[in-house]
Amino acid sequence: MAKTNFAALTDEQKTAWARDLWRVARNASFINQFAGKGHNAMVQRIDTLTKSEKGARAVLTLVADLEGDGIAGDSMLEGNEEAMKAYDTVIQIDQLRNANRLEGRMADQKSIVNFREQSRDKLGYWMADRLDQMGFLSMSSLPYSLNTNGSTRASGTLAGLEFAPASSVAPSANRCLHLKSSGITAGTGFNAADGVLTSLTYADIVNLKAFAKDSYIRGIKGKGGDEVYHLFVTPQGMAQLKLDPDFIANVRHAGVRGGSNSLFSGTSSVMVDGVIIHEYRHVFDTRGAAAGSKMGSSGNDDGQRALFAGAQALGMADLGSPYWDEDHFDYNNQPGIAVGKIFGFLKPQFKGNPANPNDLEDFGVVTLDTAI
Repeated sequence: MAKTNFAALTDEQKTAWARDLWRVARNASFINQFAGKGHNAMVQRIDTLTKSEKGARAVLTLVADLEGDGIAGDSMLEGNEEAMKAYDTVIQIDQLRNANRLEGRMADQKSIVNFREQSRDKLGYWMADRLDQMGFLSMSSLPYSLNTNGSTRASGTLAGLEFAPASSVAPSANRCLHLKSSGITAGTGFNAADGVLTSLTYADIVNLKAFAKDSYIRGIKGKGGDEVYHLFVTPQGMAQLKLDPDFIANVRHAGVRGGSNSLFSGTSSVMVDGVIIHEYRHVFDTRGAAAGSKMGSSGNDDGQRALFAGAQALGMADLGSPYWDEDHFDYNNQPGIAVGKIFGFLKPQFKGNPANPNDLEDFGVVTLDTAI
């Protein structure tokens, strides 16, 4: 027998709720603040697919600067043109889903409309939070099997995503650093000797910016053509930085006077010397890691993996709005809502070492392991 359900959502209503959920997720997502479609964005968003033999994949193209000196005077230019070098990096895509389901009418006295609203908010925040975690793990070259506090993730769901293996590739040799008393040193904090890691200071930020420029890491062009970089640290890392006398002096004198100065307003982002320093809880640290899995040669030192990011530090395949599906169980006594999103992350790499042309280098981000 055919049944009529006026409470069922039409396709147009489902689309509207899915877009509403994505609006909640995007507004709540921290990493989305740095996303854009062009090559001048820190997170380059790819929303179109390139067909491949296996189906569909998102392709991010990196174009290197010209290396030749050109032609002088009236020498023949024709036939001596310099070819631009482009590197295609493929972002694998997959879908991530979650759902809410009411126990039944008697267990929850709220109407179905309130249930939808609550699910939209809670599932939207869940999606934004997982996108942030995976984005920062990808830029940090760490596996999705870890939480951003270094502990092992209880569920293996994220590690099973199609693009997850790319996140566990170690930082390239010339883009991973650690900080000790003698200054910035090559190599990660996991390979450093026990007890040598030190906290981040203002002087280290100045030196880190110089290192990035010397390494041809392109900044994000702002007004007037000036290049800006982003530095991400943990809340504890920001607290230690704010105790550095040089940092305090520079922020005090460079900022506006009065209560709106960042030292007094408590802002989580501060600009110094063309570097915007962001405090964020999903920057990786090892305080939740088990003994033997932290930093230092014996794995017992707590540290953070600060990220110094320029343009195209992260690629994100963002394929359409999330889908929103509703179902009912037990003769409509138990309504349920499921959401899902198809996307992918990848830290772009390119062949940037003329001496070893097959070696890959991270394109737009430097990792700096420091003590916390």
